[in-house]
Amino acid sequence: MSNAYPAYVSEFQKCIGEKHVLLSQRDKAPYLVEWRDKFDGESECVLRPGNTQEVSALVKIATSYGLKLIPQSGNTGLVGGQIPRPGKNEIVVSLARLNKIRQVDAEGYSITVDGGVTLQTLQEAAEKAGRLFPLSLASQGSCQIAGNIASNAGGTAVLSYGNARDLVLGLEVVLANGEIWHGLRTLRKDNTGYDLKHLFIGSEGTLGIITGASLKLFPKPVSQIVAFCALDSAADLLQLFSLAKQHAGSMLTGFEILPKVGMQFAVTHQEGARLPFQHEHNWYVLLELSATSAAIELNSLGEMILAQALESSFIEDAVLAQNQSQAEAFWRLRHGMSEVQKFEGGSIKHDVSVPVAHIPVFLEETIEAVSALIPGCRPVPFGHMGDGNIHFNISQPIGADKQAYLERWDEVNEVVHGIVAKYDGSISAEHGIGILKRDLLGRVKSKTELDMMKSIKRTLDPSNMFSPERIITLDD
Repeated sequence: MSNAYPAYVSEFQKCIGEKHVLLSQRDKAPYLVEWRDKFDGESECVLRPGNTQEVSALVKIATSYGLKLIPQSGNTGLVGGQIPRPGKNEIVVSLARLNKIRQVDAEGYSITVDGGVTLQTLQEAAEKAGRLFPLSLASQGSCQIAGNIASNAGGTAVLSYGNARDLVLGLEVVLANGEIWHGLRTLRKDNTGYDLKHLFIGSEGTLGIITGASLKLFPKPVSQIVAFCALDSAADLLQLFSLAKQHAGSMLTGFEILPKVGMQFAVTHQEGARLPFQHEHNWYVLLELSATSAAIELNSLGEMILAQALESSFIEDAVLAQNQSQAEAFWRLRHGMSEVQKFEGGSIKHDVSVPVAHIPVFLEETIEAVSALIPGCRPVPFGHMGDGNIHFNISQPIGADKQAYLERWDEVNEVVHGIVAKYDGSISAEHGIGILKRDLLGRVKSKTELDMMKSIKRTLDPSNMFSPERIITLDD
């Protein structure tokens, strides 16, 4: 090792092996840039431990040198929390090598995995056992379960199965002193004091490093139908959702909304994408029903819902997927909605939620407000209608200067978040706070809430080692 590197680098190398301490700019590069190119980072090295004990040892070394550690799982986060800040001497700890499926208990409907297992690998392990792990995200091929848990990920199945928080039975966590909390229980009932796992779920890597998780599995659906619906107005979105929920209940496993402009982007930029209808419509809904019993006539139920919606003029047209291939094509349109916006220039993004009943008026009011603020901008609100989570993204006007447009990010935030507050919503539904929204937290949380959060941080991470200046700032 060159003498140019600090002494702690040598200790890291002895701990996990030289090849797992990345030092060259080329090797570190994938860990230092957020995929939307909004955050660029800097780190002396990137650490890639291979098991929980190595993570523990690295934390102890970092403590002895007063270093700051940034846990990173897949680097798919959207609020900058996983990127080491330039000039802050923050060291990335990648969980990519913690990638083992530890145990699958099909009869007990649980699975225990390393924190670095990708979401898709976890889904496939459940599938192999004849079970379902329902968390589903566009980035599931690369995001890792520790990051999903640390951000309390949502996705497209929250409607029936809940957020990541609702899927966690137990956790294994390396604490700030290097100790390992062995909390990988699979009990469904355990009232022995504080339920500590919930402190780490949604903590965004600020309280400890999640190295393992025990998670709930569910019966695998034996039948599923997917429909693409065309609608005229935002009000119709709520009418269709209410109708589908009334008849299908928990069998309504997907209800995703997409705007006309978003579909235009998809057809233009997504390989193989095509509009399911002959003509364009103002709004679209991807509706999915799932059943775990062959006794349920799912096709009949779906056809009845769509027939009633057409009769009541809630929808203008609908297409039922005729096979698995067509169903997957419908879902690709939805999962590609964020990516296709990159081809249209700058995009100012919001991950917000409002009560489901307020979604139509929220959409109408916010579209009007941002269009008045920036004439020619193209609002692309899409997402999880069933749980109130809307990704209210706004693409730049055609031909506008990208950088000049993005410099108005805070100004647009003020407008969108102001309307969110009006409807008692949240400025972060599923992406978290990280760095991007940290300075906004004081506007939406009371002093009491912020003080409680800071007390938890100081107790579990007294030296502010893990992901400092994310979510909250400790000002003493």
